Amino acid sequence: MLKKQRYEAFIQHFSENMPVAETELEYENPFQLLVAVVLSAQCTDKRVNIVTRELFKHFKTPADFAATHFDELFPHIRSISYPNNKTKHLIGLGKMLIEDFGGEVPSTVEELVKLPGVGRKTANVITSVVWQQPNMAVDTHVFRVSRRLGLVPLTARTPLEVEKQLVKHIPKQYIHKAHHWLILHGRYTCLARKPKCEECNITHLCKFFEKNQGKEPKEQLEG
Repeated sequence: MLKKQRYEAFIQHFSENMPVAETELEYENPFQLLVAVVLSAQCTDKRVNIVTRELFKHFKTPADFAATHFDELFPHIRSISYPNNKTKHLIGLGKMLIEDFGGEVPSTVEELVKLPGVGRKTANVITSVVWQQPNMAVDTHVFRVSRRLGLVPLTARTPLEVEKQLVKHIPKQYIHKAHHWLILHGRYTCLARKPKCEECNITHLCKFFEKNQGKEPKEQLEG
């Protein structure tokens, strides 16, 4: 199967079977999503949602985070991974939003990455989810699944290399959805240690399945 055909089959399958694809993080506005994504680094969406349901009752706006201090905020997110750093990030993030962006979440990757705790992946998530910009956030699921399927070559060994390949070959109007397609497929079907190939509906376009059909799956890909 040629790369172009593989991408076409991928898009056709998910367009038909998962036409609505959204983040599993709970939020009501761009700022809440930004906070949730910062908290989600190395942490599950399920845990983040449990924490933010209570957190947003006490801290609702950038000004609330800017005005608080470490000992006040930390207890609310102590069950999240790396709570010390994330507490500092959220306070700094609130202050910068107030001082540099008028209390509003900026809408470009270039501006977002200036915020404490916000890297390229987080900025791509915010811009693609909130404004449907054609930006591809590459987390471990996107990295693993796109390489297994053969959407990107195994020589793409960094998130940025994978991002560039996916953005190059996926039509712009599908990129913000494709991000969620890859994440959800990786989260529930194409698992890292033991992919559920017997439950997968896209094995016909998967290089990993083609190579490992009939064999005990091996964790041979990073991500």
